[in-house]
Amino acid sequence: MQRFNPVFIYSVIIALAFIVWGLFAPENLEFITATIQGFITNKFGWFYLISATAFLLFALYLIISPYGNIKLGKPEDKPEYNYLTWFSFLFTAGMGIGLVFWGVAEPVYHFFDPPQAESGSNQAAGEAMRYAFFHWGLHPWAIYSIVALALAYFKFRKDSPAVMSAVFRPLLGNKIDGGIGTSINVIVVFATIFGVATSLGFGAAQISAGLSYLIPNLNTMNNALLQLLVIIVVTVLFIASAQTGLNKGIRILSKTNVYLALILMFFVLFFGPTSYIMGVFTQGIGSYLQNLPSMSFRLDVYNAETSWVEGWTIFYWAWWISWAPFVGTFIARVSKGRTIREFIIGVLAVPATFGAFWFSVFGGTGIYLQREGIADIMGIMSDSGMEVALFAVLEQFPLGTLLAIIALFLISSFFVTSADSATIVLGMQTTNGNLNPPNSIKLIWGLIISSTAAILLTSEQGLGALQTAAIIAAFPFTILMIAMMFSLVKSLREEKTILANEKENSKIEQDQFKKE
Repeated sequence: MQRFNPVFIYSVIIALAFIVWGLFAPENLEFITATIQGFITNKFGWFYLISATAFLLFALYLIISPYGNIKLGKPEDKPEYNYLTWFSFLFTAGMGIGLVFWGVAEPVYHFFDPPQAESGSNQAAGEAMRYAFFHWGLHPWAIYSIVALALAYFKFRKDSPAVMSAVFRPLLGNKIDGGIGTSINVIVVFATIFGVATSLGFGAAQISAGLSYLIPNLNTMNNALLQLLVIIVVTVLFIASAQTGLNKGIRILSKTNVYLALILMFFVLFFGPTSYIMGVFTQGIGSYLQNLPSMSFRLDVYNAETSWVEGWTIFYWAWWISWAPFVGTFIARVSKGRTIREFIIGVLAVPATFGAFWFSVFGGTGIYLQREGIADIMGIMSDSGMEVALFAVLEQFPLGTLLAIIALFLISSFFVTSADSATIVLGMQTTNGNLNPPNSIKLIWGLIISSTAAILLTSEQGLGALQTAAIIAAFPFTILMIAMMFSLVKSLREEKTILANEKENSKIEQDQFKKE
């Protein structure tokens, strides 16, 4: 294997070119990316909606199909990780840092700016929770599951390299060994960099807001400078963690994340409006499932000036798709030995249910505090940004300062594990699928990810620039994901035929043995 193969070289050149562009011509970068993003969302919003729903339907089909019994590996392979560790990996890599950032902010924001209901009404509260469940529920995890399943299937069952291009061999044959395969893998790296940078930017913004909230003297510091310092410190931490490998740094931190998240969540549940929260969860799940078909295809086509769907649903679908190469590769890496049915049920049901409960606890509490006049969460968000919403809620509880400190540790830990996981994934994709890429490769990608997040976050658009980059990066990968489904089905059909023939041959041999 070449140490620096073409995928690595081309990807680094493109990433460095973007960073240099952002350093020396930030206004031009913002103008160009905003123009591209506007074109994509205006002209292809429907494409994101249909694609995301198609991915969910395909995942559900695989659960009930005969293919569900096929193992991601050889027949004798056993899962490498138990369920607790496996779910910890899913939660940490999939959307942990996002849940902490948006857990309070999104439902409260929707409560005052709902897609259809009157602002601040009872109906708006219901819509707020329903759309939070929708944006963080089955659709994103279906997107992840398709990519992860394809990679795990071809890697562990077909002994293909753990790179995205290998998934397309049933469709493209040996063409994936040339320029086409290289192009696919470069697109994957491009989407991963900007998808992860978006999430890291949110994390850096929230850590900075939390520090300013806890240490008032920090409010005198330039906000962009504080965020930059946070990125630098956490970059050192996650690069150090990445050097220890998957079974040490990430594994330990992933479990720590889950424990800290559970402590924070159950404290708010039991010391907050418990009955109200459980009611929000129960009614929200029913409303989500009831309205899932209509929400899945809803556009602002008859009320285009609102741009609500473009700003939220389409952004989220693009964000999840841009994250899919990273999360999908990581989930595939830790899912060897599970059947397709077990894999999809685990990836869809458990994280989506946990996410709904998380939003019920934190978002439900935020809306409750707002409606009862206990705290003006929306006013605080308007003055200081959405990144302070969580701390504004925690301030209303006993031991609020301690809870805020725990939340800061949780956000920082998620930041470290997300970036740590991303360096492994980028290392795999740029070293021809090496499951344990060299530390030097991981170091390079760690620095590039952090630099990209810093460039976008410190621009005039701030978090808006991160969202813009995610939507642009997701578009070409959406097309690849559609082709990925066809490639996977083609291979599964061939395997089904092979398995049927093997079963028939085995039966003939047994019959002959009995006759003898």
